[in-house]
Amino acid sequence: MLHLALHFIVPLLIAFLFFKENWKLSYLIMIATMLVDLDHLLASPIYDANRCSIGFHPLHQYWLIGIYLAMSFFSKTRLIGVGLIIHMILDALDCF
Repeated sequence: MLHLALHFIVPLLIAFLFFKENWKLSYLIMIATMLVDLDHLLASPIYDANRCSIGFHPLHQYWLIGIYLAMSFFSKTRLIGVGLIIHMILDALDCF
């Protein structure tokens, strides 16, 4: 439950701290990146508490994480990239 809550709390903090002028829109864009978890629907079982998402699900691959990181350096894709990186970091915490 804490893991899911962090997916909402961390983007809110980032939006409020770093994107103050448009924090609401920034937050919504970063929350929208949680759609990356639709790739969990391809797994069987869909949810496994002992499974590490990173490297397992199609949109959680290491090479894609590199693309998400690169997206965060360009103004037009920054919020999407930051949202996806936050998501991957939080998912990676479950791997330990």
